[in-house]
Amino acid sequence: MKKHKQLILDGIFTIITLILLFAVNLIIEIVFDTRTLIPMIFVLGVFLVSLKTQGYFWGITASFLSVLAVNYAFTFPYYAFDLISPECIFSAVVMMIVAVMTGALTTQLKAQEKIKAESEMERMRANLLRAVSHDLRTPLTSIYGSTSAVIENYETLSREQNLKLLGDVQKDSQWLIHMVENLLSVTRIDSNKVRVSKTPVVLEELIDSVLVKFKKRCPEQEIVVEIPDDFISIPMDPILIEQVLLNILENAVYHAIGMTELILQVEIKENKAVFSVLDNGCGIPADRKDKLFSGYIGRSDAPADGSRNNMGIGLSVCSTIVKAHGGEIHAKNREEGGSIFYFTLGLEDMNE
Repeated sequence: MKKHKQLILDGIFTIITLILLFAVNLIIEIVFDTRTLIPMIFVLGVFLVSLKTQGYFWGITASFLSVLAVNYAFTFPYYAFDLISPECIFSAVVMMIVAVMTGALTTQLKAQEKIKAESEMERMRANLLRAVSHDLRTPLTSIYGSTSAVIENYETLSREQNLKLLGDVQKDSQWLIHMVENLLSVTRIDSNKVRVSKTPVVLEELIDSVLVKFKKRCPEQEIVVEIPDDFISIPMDPILIEQVLLNILENAVYHAIGMTELILQVEIKENKAVFSVLDNGCGIPADRKDKLFSGYIGRSDAPADGSRNNMGIGLSVCSTIVKAHGGEIHAKNREEGGSIFYFTLGLEDMNE
């Protein structure tokens, strides 16, 4: 279906380009009383069509139609075909060569871009694997240690001690569930065969859903919400975008040391919705700014106390999801202190 649509769009582009070139040549002939530039202009048109369309078909088609146009309207005898004239044959050969060479060049460039994109995807997968391997080790070790202590010392430990150890197991298990949710979100979109399915989502309903889920995970953290009063509908996959917002909010709770204010803000700018999470915590360390969304913070960056650190995997998931929606995600420190994480989503429906 996508290829059929692309074929139609390329055909429309080719026809419009040739019509515009024909009109430009007529104007040049009438105003300047010259026909010397006409073949060159059509060659330029063939080059443009070959460059902007897929494959070779439309470039070669444009070459053939351009030859007919030059032969019919701009070569003596006018408004009659003389396809065996040397000028016609030479023009056809030149335009065909231009079309084939341009088509070959653009095909090669697109193949290189595809290889580059696949290499980048493989790099992201490798980073995610390293991050997962590192981040899962600490909670799994903690769960094993706590359950072993309960099993081996159940009779000697007090009820409070048993409950504390089991509570630690519960917290680590909840964190692991959250990690698995992130990984499942990536696998939904980390494939050329799977596309993000967008549906119009009311902004207020999205934010309410995010707040409810966030309260369950971080009941003690207050959030200041700033969204437009107007009714706003945004095309998106709501489950994935909820995951992005929850990851960024939880990232602030776990890593913005000294934070006393957390703000969730949504603004409409130039036909885009800008989602921002602001805090007044410690800000982003300079050595981490360039690799926040890479999927791997690095073992040397792990907390000294061995506590859980899912900032790498969580923000990598955010980046993957937002880019799959055609948006952008960024992070920076605020002048007044703290940090801001923000991403954009287009308001237009991009479903195909």
